[in-house]
Amino acid sequence: MSRRPAARRSVLIAGAAALAAGCSKYGDGGGGGGSARQSPAPAGSRPAGTAKELAKTSDIPVGGGRIFAAEKVVVTQPTQGDFKAFSAICTHQGCTVSSVSGGTINCPCHGSKYRVADASVAAGPAPRPLPPEQIEVTGNSITLA
Repeated sequence: MSRRPAARRSVLIAGAAALAAGCSKYGDGGGGGGSARQSPAPAGSRPAGTAKELAKTSDIPVGGGRIFAAEKVVVTQPTQGDFKAFSAICTHQGCTVSSVSGGTINCPCHGSKYRVADASVAAGPAPRPLPPEQIEVTGNSITLA
């Protein structure tokens, strides 16, 4: 036989491997679990000069927070005037957290909860805290650093 089937098989195998690498985890997009980025960027890894206003300080409740799904960031205000930001991607299965209430940042997929003060795990199955994100508070404006 000719070499053509072997070359074709190699292309098909390479294509299947690429597809498998791009497959999403539970909770990525659709299915009601929220969307998640495939591989979270390290904190502070946004390109320089991309500061974007997320909210006014008055938009973030004391003892609570607000999720910015498009930016995959959650901003909290544990105490008056103390603003923190964390990744909105759950460390368990990569779902996007969906709410901030009762002093916790909550993931809809498997019930993980993170404390608004430091994003430490308040309830599993999350294995580790949400990574910090960089924000700047200037006057009454909160921007992504």
